Amino acid sequence: MTGKDVTAAFVIIGNEILSGRTKDANLNFLATFLNQRGIQLREVRVVPDITETIIDTVNLLKAKFDYVFTSGGIGPTHDDITSASIAEAFSTELYRHPDAEELLHTQYSPEDRTPARMKMADVPRGATLIDNPVSKAPGFRIENVFVLAGVPEIFQAMLDELAPSLVGGTPVESVTVSTNLGEGVVADGLEVIQNNFPDMDVGSYPYFRSGVFGTSLVMRSQNTADLELAAEQVRALIRSLGQEPIEGEVK
Repeated sequence: MTGKDVTAAFVIIGNEILSGRTKDANLNFLATFLNQRGIQLREVRVVPDITETIIDTVNLLKAKFDYVFTSGGIGPTHDDITSASIAEAFSTELYRHPDAEELLHTQYSPEDRTPARMKMADVPRGATLIDNPVSKAPGFRIENVFVLAGVPEIFQAMLDELAPSLVGGTPVESVTVSTNLGEGVVADGLEVIQNNFPDMDVGSYPYFRSGVFGTSLVMRSQNTADLELAAEQVRALIRSLGQEPIEGEVK
């Protein structure tokens, strides 16, 4: 995949996210983690614990992107249906993976190896395990889909374990130039700059800091030379409007 855009999608699974009961803490971490490896997170979906929805979503995204990551739904309770849903999405069966079973045996004493807990050793046939150094119960990978736990500490540890297997493209770099001018003031000039660099992501993000309104102008590109040229045009735009550009984000 090196030398081209490498893309990913993220599926956050769980009624507790949609209800507001639980606040997702994994999206920002994943986006940063992938960007550092030259993988562009292009789409994120939050879906309920409904088998058909999980199947349809995963089947759509795995055909559209190089990688698909999921979080949530691989625990021991009745509503942890992600593993079974992924098996259906790949038209295969769940089975008790012997290595996963052994990991759970090291984690739980015989009297604590309940059927619910041992369910966490069931993965789709054809999947490979993703190590979980925190609580042992593994995630898994099947083709280009990576199924991870929802608990942030475990999610992040699993990502670290699978990082060597991910192949990225050219990393996307960014430059931020800020100004105390409002978005409406810089909008026309910013549109011209975007048109000058059609392959670049040029965005404006308003802020309010210490009683002052302003705008952070962020340019993102794999082409570092174009990135600096665009940044110079942004600085020139701000100066033409009577302000001195501020490098980076305004704290």
